[in-house]
Amino acid sequence: MPEGDVCVIVVTFNALPWLERCLESVAGVETIVVDHGSTDGSVELVRSCFPGVRLVAQANRGMGAGNNLGMRIADSRYFFLLNSDAWVVGDAVARLVAFADAHPDTAVVGPRLLNPDRTLQRSVRGFPTVWRLATEYLFLRKLAPRTRLLNPLYVGGFAHDEAREVDWLSGAALLVRREAADAVGLFDEAFFMFGEEADWMYRFHEAGWRVWFTPEAEVVHVGGASHGGRLYVENLRGHLRFLAKHRGEREAERARRLLLFALRLRSLLFRGERRATYREGARYLASADVRSLLR
Repeated sequence: MPEGDVCVIVVTFNALPWLERCLESVAGVETIVVDHGSTDGSVELVRSCFPGVRLVAQANRGMGAGNNLGMRIADSRYFFLLNSDAWVVGDAVARLVAFADAHPDTAVVGPRLLNPDRTLQRSVRGFPTVWRLATEYLFLRKLAPRTRLLNPLYVGGFAHDEAREVDWLSGAALLVRREAADAVGLFDEAFFMFGEEADWMYRFHEAGWRVWFTPEAEVVHVGGASHGGRLYVENLRGHLRFLAKHRGEREAERARRLLLFALRLRSLLFRGERRATYREGARYLASADVRSLLR
């Protein structure tokens, strides 16, 4: 790729042991690492093993804020946002750039994500609605996971085997056109983690840009390693913030009540750590109405 085509942006927070493999996979491509206060040796690893990588630091204000800092610094036609627990397979970055160049009205292109055992990790998503959240949190999608009716949040029935225009994509690996980002703005930093990608791509669609998935490029993603599953409440908050912003507070309040019912039900059905997680989520949802929760 010509110099200046793309800059890789990796946001880190205690990213070992995956960070080294992540950065090795994009060797030779301009890369910015934004660290959010790591204490596990991630910063020392970057400085000692990847001297060509630009390392910057800021307080941990969330994934969107970290990526925003990297994008403001970068000087390239495209940004490649890559999770610290993900790594590129072969020439995936060049393939994504080629795809985006062939589709000039496209703001975002996402690759096929793979689990570390090379099985498919579903990355295509539908925008949240109350019904779509119900199919997930009330286990309705388990009845027919390959249908769009009962699995619309994860676009059931799509095998991730062909290029397809989509609502939005999981943010583990995204190629973003700078021109489009300049037009609609960067991530909304009110989303700490979870929901910021859906919000951003919704705004791209509203402005007339397109979002594509392509299986021609592949990225391996560990999944959950960057937060260890400890941010369940942030996931719930992301759903509510998206709905309040794009569907109105009344719709977000309906979602809050649905999610509260679902998590109370789950806390009766499960034991151990999962029960504790669901109870924590239910306590959060029961503590106030949507307007107060999102203040």
